[in-house]
Formats: sequence, C-alpha cells, structure tokens
Amino acid sequence: MRVIVTVTEKIISEAHINIPDELSEADIRQHIVDRYNSGEMLTDMNIFQVDFESISALVIKQAGENL
Repeated sequence: MRVIVTVTEKIISEAHINIPDELSEADIRQHIVDRYNSGEMLTDMNIFQVDFESISALVIKQAGENL
C-alpha cells in the first residue's frame, strides 16, 4: 500500500536587520522588500515559530491489492 501524506505548516521566520535612521516609513517598507526580493535577507532569516495547520493522507491502491 502506498500513502501520500501532506502536512501543512505555517512557518514564521525572523530577521534582525539594520536600516538607516533617516528613511521614511514608506522607504523602510521598500528597503525591506528590496532586500527580500534580492535574496540578501534570506541568509538572515531564522525560523522563529512553526505552527501545525493540517495533515491529510491519500491511500493509493496498487494493482493486486485489496483494501
């Protein structure tokens, strides 16, 4: 018997980054988005929390098996 198990989790990552003091709120948002999109911030991301969302299983009947 073959079973496909799917687990859904919500992973919360946290990064501590330095941002120049003189930036406006909109510029801070853009700075963070730019760092994330460039991949620069990914090396700073640490898993902070993992929340279990759901689990499901799909049983696949193979030829010749009786379930």
